[in-house]
Amino acid sequence: MLITEKNGLSFFKFLNLSQFSGIHHGIFTRKGGFSSKPFDGLNVSFGVGDDPENVRNNRIAMCECFGAGANSDSMVYLKQIHSDQVRMLCRKSLPEKLNNPDILVSGDAIVTDIPDKNLVIQAADCQAILLYDPVRHVAANVHSGWRGSIRNIVGKTIKVMKQRFMSNPRDIMAGIGPSLGPCCSEFVNYHTEIPETFWKYKIYEKFFDFWKISQDQMKAEGILDKNIETSRICTKCSTDLFFSYRGEQVTGRFSAVLGLKQTDKS
Repeated sequence: MLITEKNGLSFFKFLNLSQFSGIHHGIFTRKGGFSSKPFDGLNVSFGVGDDPENVRNNRIAMCECFGAGANSDSMVYLKQIHSDQVRMLCRKSLPEKLNNPDILVSGDAIVTDIPDKNLVIQAADCQAILLYDPVRHVAANVHSGWRGSIRNIVGKTIKVMKQRFMSNPRDIMAGIGPSLGPCCSEFVNYHTEIPETFWKYKIYEKFFDFWKISQDQMKAEGILDKNIETSRICTKCSTDLFFSYRGEQVTGRFSAVLGLKQTDKS
């Protein structure tokens, strides 16, 4: 991954996604922003107890990093509920709620073929998985915590890209953002929380490799291994850069953003 600084904020970019001029994306760190402890500094969530005015200013500062094509109305947020619900924002049917920044639709993944709609996932240990099909010019952003992982939300998102947007999974590029790594992904009650089919991902004692789970789920849908980039940054081990619920309990949420740019085909 590459790290970039702009307007006092820092964000990571995937190498595989950075080669495409038709998108902009970024995994923002917590550095910069307006929030005070324990939400310092670039918290983008209204649901954790932070001052709403600070959150609004953080969101504005974040979207300003993407230039003229990004504004507060262009940032699309979901009411994340740790589900396997995939929402669509597409040219043929533009849901009023998803086009209204003041109304949050429940779900944990969103797919779009509309330029200048910037898909935002909020995280603090969960995986943000960015998907881009440069042939069909379709983007998706996925919130995959452990509940979403065992429900295979990323696989279901790829199915939507294939069935509704005609994507060929061999064309799709993927990035797994900073999240809880196998070093810290301990599940004391895994016998009751995690289905036995996933126990093969237990690396020792009660620790699981959810990065590998996501990689295998994407490959099962046809994404090429060479097209998957994993940050391999554990959020709990990196609370200087990222919010971590496991590491801090009361904390903010960082953002992962993926948006399509206007092209000659748009």
